[in-house]
Amino acid sequence: MSRQLIEVSNELALTTELAARSTVAVHTESRGSSSGVVWRTGIIVTAEHALRRDEEIRVTLPDGRVVDAELRGRDASTDLAVLKCAEASAGTAKFGALESLKPGHLTLIVGRTRASGPVAALGVVSLVASERRSWTGASLSPYVRLDVGLQPTAVGGAVVDAQGNVLGIVTPRFARFGAMVIPPVHINRVVDTLLEKGRIPRGYLGIGLETVRLPEALRNSLETKEKTGVIILEVEPGGPAHQAGLVIGDILVSLAGQSIARFLDVQSHLQPENIGKALAAKIVRGGAAQEVSVTVAERPRGDN
Repeated sequence: MSRQLIEVSNELALTTELAARSTVAVHTESRGSSSGVVWRTGIIVTAEHALRRDEEIRVTLPDGRVVDAELRGRDASTDLAVLKCAEASAGTAKFGALESLKPGHLTLIVGRTRASGPVAALGVVSLVASERRSWTGASLSPYVRLDVGLQPTAVGGAVVDAQGNVLGIVTPRFARFGAMVIPPVHINRVVDTLLEKGRIPRGYLGIGLETVRLPEALRNSLETKEKTGVIILEVEPGGPAHQAGLVIGDILVSLAGQSIARFLDVQSHLQPENIGKALAAKIVRGGAAQEVSVTVAERPRGDN
């Protein structure tokens, strides 16, 4: 092996060792585990889909101790779960700028197993976009996809740059191939909300929707390039849409100044930060366009 390759190999091992000081193994069963990152003192972030239950959660710390952790909340839309663990008081992550990544850059995914210690995988940045939404409706900005094969123990581990800085949490949940990076700005927002409320508030309008094709004449009159809108098939009595005067048969074509072509376009406006906000909506009723205002409400607890 050439000297250059030996140097690269040694640097990768050293970076893994340093990053592993802020990673833990998360286990809820007698066998198997996923990874988590000591995000703040006493706070661990891990992949929500890998956390099999809400109670009897244990973590293996970087020093090898196995201790209990308390679930503070889950957010399936971003695939994040937040654990509280007083013993996770050292080795908090050192953060870098996810925005600095470009296609072709190398990253390390660093996690921890419950018995064997640190685990690492080499990932190539395959795609970077300023923003893109996952199939759950969550907006990831920036949107970074890695070409990497993850073993289950590494899921929820840290994505690390060449300087050893943590750039986010890795999850395969939103990618058909490879894995996605959950950016720190989204992680911090979820952590703050779950620590305060124990759950993520969800906005809703109280309507049932279905995609419908817009006739060419209607598209021309609306001056829209979108070929579809969403038709209202159900209106919840007393809900936000009902209070705004929306009725079954209305076709929603824009919301908050943005075109609506499918259900996910509506869902993107129902994030927690929009709860309580009045959004301008353009609808088509009886072939004519109308403007209405609808206020996003918090979805009642227990509703899907």
